[in-house]
Formats: sequence, structure tokens, C-alpha cells
Amino acid sequence: MPEISGSTGRSPETHVIDFRAAEQLLAVRDARGAVKLLDGVIAAHPENTAARLLRARAFFLAAQLRPAELEFTIVLEREPDNAFAHFALARTYERQARPDQAKRHFRLAAALDPNPEYLKAARFDG
Repeated sequence: MPEISGSTGRSPETHVIDFRAAEQLLAVRDARGAVKLLDGVIAAHPENTAARLLRARAFFLAAQLRPAELEFTIVLEREPDNAFAHFALARTYERQARPDQAKRHFRLAAALDPNPEYLKAARFDG
């Protein structure tokens, strides 16, 4: 029988399965379903940055911008060089009509990774 961890009564293997299922739900745009699965994963493993990033993406997709902002910020506190998290946080600020904060994170994303999408969003020429 697998070892049970934490107060959730679920095995670590179950959390991996839930994470993978949440990825699939997000791929088919079921943001609420993904968040529900990820809530349990993060409750058991609050240090799991990948789960937090996936939950942030799900919140963003569901237009839950404040929770998305919080999760992206937590990811960036742990991984300040995560270009995608900067880009996604910038998009979150953009949707909240906070252009100065968005511009800062678009530029950080582009500086960390010269991805054409990041460079275009950074608008270094303007």
C-alpha cells in the first residue's frame, strides 16, 4: 500500500496524477477543473512552483485576475528569472488596466528570454 502523506490522505503519486490531469484540463480550457485539482496538490506541496504556475495560468484563463496575479508573484519570488512568469504576470496586469506594471514585466521577460512574442510585447521602441 502506498505511503500516505499530509493531512489530505492522498499519496504523492496521486498528486502527480492530479497535476498531469490539471495540465490536460487546462489544455482543453477547463480552468475551473484544473484549479480544483491543483488546490489539493498545492495544499499538500505548497513549495511546488510548477503547480503554482499551472494554477496561475488556470486562474488567468478563468479571468480570475487577482488570484492569478498572486500565484505569478509567488512563482517570481521563488524564480525571479522565470521569463514566462514575468510575461504572464504582465498579461495579467494588462487585463487589469495596469499598463506601467505590465510594461515592466514584459520588458523583464524579454530581457530574460529573447522570445519574439516577449520582445514584441516589451515594445522597446516606444
